[in-house]
Amino acid sequence: MKVVVIIPAAGLGTRMAPMPSAKSKKAAPSKQFTELRGTPILVHTLRKFAASPEVSEICIALRKNEIGSFRARLEKEGNDILKKKVQLVEGGEHRQQSVANALAVVSAAADDVVLVHDAVRPFVTEEIIKDVIQAAQKYGAAIAGMPAVDTVKQVERTAAGALITATVPRERVVMAQTPQGFRYDVLKKAFDEATADGFMGTDEASLVERSGHEVAVVMGSPRNIKITTPADMELAEFYLKASGE
Repeated sequence: MKVVVIIPAAGLGTRMAPMPSAKSKKAAPSKQFTELRGTPILVHTLRKFAASPEVSEICIALRKNEIGSFRARLEKEGNDILKKKVQLVEGGEHRQQSVANALAVVSAAADDVVLVHDAVRPFVTEEIIKDVIQAAQKYGAAIAGMPAVDTVKQVERTAAGALITATVPRERVVMAQTPQGFRYDVLKKAFDEATADGFMGTDEASLVERSGHEVAVVMGSPRNIKITTPADMELAEFYLKASGE
């Protein structure tokens, strides 16, 4: 059994950066290329998986115009990452399309494990990676998640705003993180069915759930944050400093 990691990194990340000014006309970098202590967030993330002894291959889905420059950067600064087999593929307009494009070039047996991880979650731990792999092997599908700590309200959206329709018991709610791990045959079947039906899900687990396969949850971490706003960057800087990386 081998483990393949897919990193969808073709998003623009519009919540991270302000719009370019009329004067500069220069677009800010995609959020995955925003630098954290001089290194792109994406590179920090890749290093966590490159350091995992369980991981065999990494496939990164990027915007077409970013593939060449990122390949050059990896060749110059990413020797530790390139110790693994690394493929760069063109991503799609949506996350699901990017993961599908990566799945199309991955060579895997039915019982191999495929992990999908957000490009901008650089604080994933070796323990979380290992736990998701083991759960994916056992159950066929698993994600990292955290119990909800706030009261969760179900609402109905109206023209005047949101109205509460129910309070959801917190013990029945988890906040999904990544990596999300699946046996290759389980994930491929879910993606094929979604493509045939024209269905777009919010994450890989939603496609697998729709396909009728149960998905297990393993404990994530409060530090396994997804960096999407400038405020998240401040927290990321703090975590990086605290970890001594």
